[in-house]
Amino acid sequence: MSRLIENVSKYKYLLFLLLLGLVLLLWPTGGGGVQERAGRTEPEARLETVLGEISGAGRVSVLYSDEGVAVVCEGASSAQVRLDIVNAVSAYTGFGSDRIKVLGMERSD
Repeated sequence: MSRLIENVSKYKYLLFLLLLGLVLLLWPTGGGGVQERAGRTEPEARLETVLGEISGAGRVSVLYSDEGVAVVCEGASSAQVRLDIVNAVSAYTGFGSDRIKVLGMERSD
């Protein structure tokens, strides 16, 4: 028992640092929640401009994140327009088609 106490007192600073590191690793950061964004980011604005030029796309809205891209456009009912949008977004972002979603928007006629 005295040998254990002797070893603990010998390595008390190392044990303290290890315990502190463990506590910091387990401490919640609070960054996992949903964060509200103000306005569009530059990649979103650039994508909206380029995708809006695709024939048949119509109005376009883009949501860009580290996980993927969501595109809402008026021409999404056309398979060719969806394919063109997915290819353009993939070329710009490097994301595979599994991380790009194209959804329809109501037309404002």
